[in-house]
Amino acid sequence: MSTLSPSAATPTVASGAGFLAAALALACAAAALAGWAPIAFSIATVFLFAGPHNWFETRYFLSKMPARWGKLTGYFCFSFGGILALSVAFWLLVATMGTSYLSYDLAITALALWNTALLLWIATLVEWRSRINPRRDWGWIWPVCFLVIAVNWLSPFYVSVALVYLHPLMAFWLLARELKRSRPEWLPALYIFLATVPLFVGLLWLRLGSAPPLDDSTALNSEIVRHAGSDVLAGLSSHFLVATHTFLEMLHYGVWVVAIPLIAYGFAAFKVEAMPLANNGPAWRRGLWLTMLAGLLVVVVLWACFFVDYPTTRSIYFTVALVHVLAEVPFLLRAL
Repeated sequence: MSTLSPSAATPTVASGAGFLAAALALACAAAALAGWAPIAFSIATVFLFAGPHNWFETRYFLSKMPARWGKLTGYFCFSFGGILALSVAFWLLVATMGTSYLSYDLAITALALWNTALLLWIATLVEWRSRINPRRDWGWIWPVCFLVIAVNWLSPFYVSVALVYLHPLMAFWLLARELKRSRPEWLPALYIFLATVPLFVGLLWLRLGSAPPLDDSTALNSEIVRHAGSDVLAGLSSHFLVATHTFLEMLHYGVWVVAIPLIAYGFAAFKVEAMPLANNGPAWRRGLWLTMLAGLLVVVVLWACFFVDYPTTRSIYFTVALVHVLAEVPFLLRAL
């Protein structure tokens, strides 16, 4: 049996330490900027990273799609059907909320129904995944699902706000799976970093927990403050809420734009030949190339729209971007 010499182990330790140092540097900068100028930092992060992070997510999901679905056909059909149905229902809900078509009371009921459908869709995917090799013992999902559904019907807005704050952390779950596959020696560094995230949030609370509310007199400021949950979490300072949400979003962008691309495929972002779907033939390879190029065009167009009319573009983006939030669920479950 051979063993690693101290000199051979040094690069592993150093690389893990470097990963931790880079992550902490990003978190320190994000917390400082979010605490100092939450509105401006929120505007800047969405402008710079919203489009690119969606492009990298799409590229990652395409690389994880099997060439042949086989026994996974039902799983993926249910996944994509749910993404489409939930997205369309959400867009209709947003479009009609506050209009003569949907009163406030009906809007609350509609939101509770949408949250219920989302939770049942996720629970069904978890159950489905548990029956696919490698099998998992995830029978607990249904009691948890019905408990959250009950809470949802008591106050659907709290469930919606919880999803807003939990979504940025899903990227770390996928990052952990990538590290386990290709850089297992970095996992302790990731766990150490994740343990510091509540500390950063605590520091934001100490600085902004009793700060006066942010100015929401403009449409853009009002949307940013509302997106952070200030209407629902009325007992908390909107200053703290926006800073915390922006801090978490910046970490989310850092995972998708930097960490996962470098760990999953290095600098070969356009190497579509490595994707399983490319094995289906030249037509598929061309299709993948066109998809990646079209994605880059969308990023450029999004930047242009942000520049011309940032408030409207931001509002539309966060409504349409629900698709990529939902898409993370089936691919995350397949990675487990």
